[in-house]
Amino acid sequence: MKILLVGGAGREHAIALALKRSSKEPRISCFADLVNPGINKVVKETGGEFFLGSINDHGAIIRAAQKVGADFVFIGPEEPNFHGVPDRIEESGIKCIGAGRKVAELEMSKASMRDLQWKYKIPGRLWYKKFKTYEEALPYIQEYAESVALKPARQSGGKGVKVIEDFQVYLQEDKRKVKKEHAEMIVKEHMKDYDDIDYKLLIEERVWGPEYTVQCFTDGRTVVPMPAVQDNKHAFDGDLGLETGGMGSISCGMNLKWGVDDDRAIITEEECRRSADIVKLMIDAIQKDTGQRYHGIAAGQMMLTSVWGPTVIEMYSRLGDPEAGNVMTALKTDLVEICEGIIEERLNTVKVEFEDMAVAVKAVCPEGYPDKRDLAKGHPVALEGAGEGVLWASAEETGGVVRTGGSRVVECVGTGDALPEASAKAEELTKSVRLTDGWRTFHRKDIGSEKSLLRRVQLGSMARDIYKYRERKGLLGKRMIWVPGKGLVEVG
Repeated sequence: MKILLVGGAGREHAIALALKRSSKEPRISCFADLVNPGINKVVKETGGEFFLGSINDHGAIIRAAQKVGADFVFIGPEEPNFHGVPDRIEESGIKCIGAGRKVAELEMSKASMRDLQWKYKIPGRLWYKKFKTYEEALPYIQEYAESVALKPARQSGGKGVKVIEDFQVYLQEDKRKVKKEHAEMIVKEHMKDYDDIDYKLLIEERVWGPEYTVQCFTDGRTVVPMPAVQDNKHAFDGDLGLETGGMGSISCGMNLKWGVDDDRAIITEEECRRSADIVKLMIDAIQKDTGQRYHGIAAGQMMLTSVWGPTVIEMYSRLGDPEAGNVMTALKTDLVEICEGIIEERLNTVKVEFEDMAVAVKAVCPEGYPDKRDLAKGHPVALEGAGEGVLWASAEETGGVVRTGGSRVVECVGTGDALPEASAKAEELTKSVRLTDGWRTFHRKDIGSEKSLLRRVQLGSMARDIYKYRERKGLLGKRMIWVPGKGLVEVG
């Protein structure tokens, strides 16, 4: 068995380790834009090859797959999906785990994703408006005096999203100014390099509640959910500071264990099932609209809201990062067998199981991340006495030296019977990471701690009490939205 893995971050290191555990003893090769030291180690141990190049260059990837005689290619990141790399690979006669360009629209275009939700009346949909230019959005921003979420209309690596609460009348002019400035930044900065999408800016209603991700394997017919994971995006303890690509993540659903004898959960099993059902409805809808079969990973980045319960914030066409570290660590079933089930569209015959464990992931980052990545780049890294449990992320190995790539350097994975135990193990692993030129690193100590968990459980409980009441009264999803030029309008 020969496999070519595309991508070189922490997510792909987690995938590589899961593939390596297969009883089929696969020879794993990798195609990435830098040499990730962890993936490179797996490649060497399994007798594969490492190829450098653009992960969006389908021709180079196909040539690498043909050179190693790959039985299939596994696409890790989202951008190759957006560029149609899985389509070109399959056209060349090589099987591929990865969402084709048409179905990857679920993630690539947040506007198209919302259009699809409302077209098919899929639960968990938010009210939204989409705009092609800043000037087109400006009159709306000036009139709309509600709390909103401003987003780039395309997936842009998690950058640019801003929630603006607008409750105080005496601050409305100030808040309106902030909305205008951030909307202009989204269009002119975050979207300036993307000419593959018509709409540039999305304005959505503001909702509250705990966020979580339900990632699923799918062959286009069957959808198999993985345990829910909660990403911790803010840079500093207490959910403070700038939003990042993810400072760490915790098991928060089916396999949440807060304490050995404590079954309180951020997200219940019923809510996980509802979330997976929504993901399946989204897959069915995009397949119906495009006529293309979905082979790979689909995920719902969800929020448990008082309006809907499980609510879609965004969709992914791949595993999340750092969420992959949670689910790939807990995966009990042979990942190669799962991939074969997806390729042959018989995923329903594969019994997918996960270990009954709590998993906590903590990312260690160089100072400068996330807003000054040029300062965070190029620092030599030493990993001392870590053993198992460290995923290399934004790190490049050249000439026997590993240097920071400007983003998260490593992701430390802790496991245990309860999340605080898993968190403590991940914390211990963070001590093994050092930048040898003296440049400082930082990480979140509170991820998976009892105090952090209590805050999340309480937030989930508040949202649950309200949406369950609304559900009993037949009001789930119904609310009044003030629309400029129309006044109050009932939506749902």
